[in-house]
Amino acid sequence: MQKLMNDPNNFVDEMLDGFVDANPHLCRDGENLRVIRAVTPLRPGKVGIVTGGGSGHLPLFTGYVGKGLLDACAVGDVFEGPSVGSCMRAIQTANSGKGVLRLYGNYGGDRMNFDMAGELLEGKIDTTSVLGCDDIASAGPAEATKRRGVAGIVYAYKAAGAAADEGRSLEEVTTVAQKVIRRTRTIGLALSGCKVPGAGKPSFEIAAGEIEMGLGIHGEPGLWRDRMKPADDLVDEMLDRLLADKPDEAGDTVSIIVNSLGATSQEELFILYRRASAELRRRGYRVVSSLVGRYVTSMEMAGASISLCFADDELHKLLAAPASCPFWQVTR
Repeated sequence: MQKLMNDPNNFVDEMLDGFVDANPHLCRDGENLRVIRAVTPLRPGKVGIVTGGGSGHLPLFTGYVGKGLLDACAVGDVFEGPSVGSCMRAIQTANSGKGVLRLYGNYGGDRMNFDMAGELLEGKIDTTSVLGCDDIASAGPAEATKRRGVAGIVYAYKAAGAAADEGRSLEEVTTVAQKVIRRTRTIGLALSGCKVPGAGKPSFEIAAGEIEMGLGIHGEPGLWRDRMKPADDLVDEMLDRLLADKPDEAGDTVSIIVNSLGATSQEELFILYRRASAELRRRGYRVVSSLVGRYVTSMEMAGASISLCFADDELHKLLAAPASCPFWQVTR
């Protein structure tokens, strides 16, 4: 697994330098920190939204800074949480006087450093916190708050970002994000591992011809490992698991993300989506705002995830609102 890089110790910073150079409406913020924000100042009085996490997952987290989405992002090393200083700077950068929502995945380092940043800024900036916890393979329904945050958090970015653009209050934007998280479920599968820059071997290995259902984006153990199966069979099992775990308030409208974990091709994703959308409609669901592509990756891991957001009228409207970031455009 060769990588196009120079010094592994400079991998993240050189990546960020190239990222902002290719996207001149974005910039790095703060000396000796890893924070990405928009060049254009925030609209006064708008609720800010920040996220953060380890590198190695583009477009997550950095790639969703943009209009109608996030206002700033704190960036960590590959598969490691951002520093407290970067989290603080991201919050400060996103503050325009109406408060800041911290919206990030349910991982120990991210939680600890964002919580500490919020405590250090207490009394100076009003903040709230919402954790993405949509990975159903990582904990059962009775322990849903312990679940990892994966691709489903993209829905929260989108809906909360649209709500903030409408001028809603910090409490209202936070409620939207919580609603999305409560209504979103994700499950993934992997065919191969990935290699962290500078590491001598992959973070985990899957034998040729095998597949693992439910494996996490950092290689966390999944639900089962077996011989490779036809795509339709895999999708059917993923949907069975997701729908068995659907929220109590779920209606008949659902948005779907079929996401590549890095190495899986767009062609394969459309084969998965073809089955998933048809099966959802057969089961009586109306499919809206579909997304097929790379939205949350794990370096060059081969595999895919399926996310379902059981949207009501409010969320459907927010998901359809215009937005723009380096990896995703939503237009009327």
